[in-house]
Amino acid sequence: MATALAERFPIRTVASLTGVNPITLRAWERRYGLVRPLRTKKGHRLYTHEQIERVRRTLALLERGVRIGEIRGLLDQEAAPAAAADLSNHRHPWRDYLERVAAAAASFDQAELDRVYDEALSIYSIEQVTRDLLLPSLVRLGERWQRLPGAIAEEHFLTSYVRNKLGARLQHRARYATGARFLAACAPREPHELGLLLFALEAQDAGLQPIVTGADTPFEELLASRTRARCEAVVISSTIEPAPELLSRELARLVAGACVPVFVGGASAVRNRSAIIAAGAIPLGIDARQGVRLLQAALAAPEAPPA
Repeated sequence: MATALAERFPIRTVASLTGVNPITLRAWERRYGLVRPLRTKKGHRLYTHEQIERVRRTLALLERGVRIGEIRGLLDQEAAPAAAADLSNHRHPWRDYLERVAAAAASFDQAELDRVYDEALSIYSIEQVTRDLLLPSLVRLGERWQRLPGAIAEEHFLTSYVRNKLGARLQHRARYATGARFLAACAPREPHELGLLLFALEAQDAGLQPIVTGADTPFEELLASRTRARCEAVVISSTIEPAPELLSRELARLVAGACVPVFVGGASAVRNRSAIIAAGAIPLGIDARQGVRLLQAALAAPEAPPA
């Protein structure tokens, strides 16, 4: 029973992971039956990893223009083959991986983390491993730190491990990229760079050359960096809610001074789509693969300003 509860997350955690606020999550449940979380004895909602993924897929479908009333049927169709496959397994593979990562983090065992990571990568894509294993593992540790001594250190240990793994992979593959260069940075006061690294890896797979500056990058720094790095676009990652002036004034100034297309991705880009467009930037949403396609299309357009 303890293991089962550890696999479920409260609504505030789901909101943080997906960028969908609790009010919207409750509305999707009541009106459309998109996600039906479990309830505690006190009535609090608890979500599984699969339900969190349904929320992410809902966002991606909304961004593609699918009407909210049609999404449940599409998600149920997608889930049917996976559910049938799960029935043939005695144990869900991600649950095994999650438990092994948790045990390795608790004992600060980097060698075991490497074994789990390499084993998962031999079967699944790096995006899926990060989405379904590494990021949920970080969430579980984030839930633990308020209750258990030493859990903060465990979370920092695993966060550092994930960042180093993605960064090393990005650096190793940089030598083979020959396409257009773009500057990739986290928005000011944005400390979470894992999403940015995942986007950069996806862009590398598409032949582009990301120049990654990392977390908490002031917009004024991006203007000079864009010119010196000879980049043809600027991509900003934003997950936490930005200050209002960041989008209304600072982003507009960046767009005006950059002289190249400016894109904003992450959960904040979903919540603030209209403000991003009003500032002259292009929202990318949370789907890395679709975001890279939008970036490629903008860079290939004849009217795109030269670097």
